[in-house]
Amino acid sequence: VNEEELDIRDGFQWSPDGHFIAYWQFDTSGVGEYTLINDTETPYPALHRFAYPQPGTKNSAVRLGVVEVSRGPTRWVQTPGDPREHYIFRVDWAPNSQELAVEYLNRLQNSNQILLADARSGKVRVLLEDTDKAWVDVLSDFHWFDAKSFGFLSERDGWRHAYLFSRESGQVKLLTSAAADVIAGVAVDEKAGWFYYIASPANATQRYLYRTRLAGQGEAEQVTPSSQAGSHSYDISPDGRWAFHTYSSFDRPPVIDLVSLPEHKSIRALETNAAAAEKAKELIAAPAEFFQVAVDGGAKLDGAKLDGWMIKPRGFDPAKKYPVLVFVYGEVASCTVNDRWGGREALFHRAIANDGYLVVSFDNQGTPAPKGRAWRKIVYGTVGILSSQQQAAAIAQLMKDRPYVDGSRLAIWGWSGGGSNTLNVMFRSPGLFAAGMAVAPVADLRYYDSTYQERYMGVPAENAKGYHDASTINIAEGLAGKLLIVHGSGDDNVHFQGTEMLMNKLIQLGKPFDFMDYPNRTHA
Repeated sequence: VNEEELDIRDGFQWSPDGHFIAYWQFDTSGVGEYTLINDTETPYPALHRFAYPQPGTKNSAVRLGVVEVSRGPTRWVQTPGDPREHYIFRVDWAPNSQELAVEYLNRLQNSNQILLADARSGKVRVLLEDTDKAWVDVLSDFHWFDAKSFGFLSERDGWRHAYLFSRESGQVKLLTSAAADVIAGVAVDEKAGWFYYIASPANATQRYLYRTRLAGQGEAEQVTPSSQAGSHSYDISPDGRWAFHTYSSFDRPPVIDLVSLPEHKSIRALETNAAAAEKAKELIAAPAEFFQVAVDGGAKLDGAKLDGWMIKPRGFDPAKKYPVLVFVYGEVASCTVNDRWGGREALFHRAIANDGYLVVSFDNQGTPAPKGRAWRKIVYGTVGILSSQQQAAAIAQLMKDRPYVDGSRLAIWGWSGGGSNTLNVMFRSPGLFAAGMAVAPVADLRYYDSTYQERYMGVPAENAKGYHDASTINIAEGLAGKLLIVHGSGDDNVHFQGTEMLMNKLIQLGKPFDFMDYPNRTHA
């Protein structure tokens, strides 16, 4: 769960001088044990058991220790409160070998404290706290500007802005003030006085490099050339003079070059992907179309403009009618409408289009698009309901706007959260889609992991109705049309259990469906 939801993959941090190791310790005693059954490798089924907390159940107790490499016992950092009701999300040496910066979340994940811990004594003090009525943004890492200050991102004013925190004064200074989101911090050029970050104020589907003065004065500057429309990522050198730059768009595989900053002059190509681009031409009959569609139908839907893309088949004729495949995710963890190369997923959709389909995708409210806090957090406590309403409204509007869309031949598919939303749309809007394919869906929110589900839904004891209403197993009687459910029986993330329970419910309701089991396969 911590690997999947908090990206804790190694569980330790070396000090800069190499004399100490700070490490997480997880005590899983009392945590519910999950069992996966492997029927395919041995004559008798093999059982794989592991601790897995579901919403509202006991979490691991987590604490942070520091050990001196040469000698001595572990010193435990004195984090406050119940260790089973908090998460140690990030740890960083601050930026010396005597102190640790610790990102400390409460269980509901609506309070994020930055603690400063003494590595030798374990004593802590709170440097900074960020709160939110829904869930709070967390720092993927600490951006140290010097030994006495660091940068962080917060949605406290309604936008994800960058702030500078001074350890000496405790003051917080706003670095980015535009009515736009900072998507991610990238680097600090302390000598020249610049903070580099990724943003896209004018187009939520794209990504560009910006910079702003550390002094907090003046307008932000776009560093990425406007002529390179699409999505860009950067690995900037410590002195701020160079960057490894990756650039792609929906129809263009990524290219990587070395650029000088801030003029963004290309010094030399590192990876052109020329062979991939040439092969892709065989599938790319025409550029994908990006568009926006307005949806209505209720107070929460009024005025929302959803970003979307459409892939048309080779030889497209607007006078004809075409069947449509909608690709959906729709949850808080990811967007599907991105102007960047999508790899095998994009090639799959191109192949489907060239078989005579229109392939489209929409990003509803609640997805992590850079459109402000309200856009992302409107779904708190009701994940899956608004998304399905807006997905249905978007395809209905598309049928009105585009006469070549065949409303009698609509299909929808998605994976994981997209599998859940495939079920949501089919069950909540019966008859709109003739067919759907749900891959590894969460059919009952009570049985996914505590960390993810409680972040966006709260705990079941305080939001029982929300968990019930948002779980597709409770609205399965709405199924009309052909449904294919796909799941790996060895999925240790979204467990096969939920799909079996959903299938059992559909059987009880007399609802026919198709099913594909991938024996002992994972969520991937």
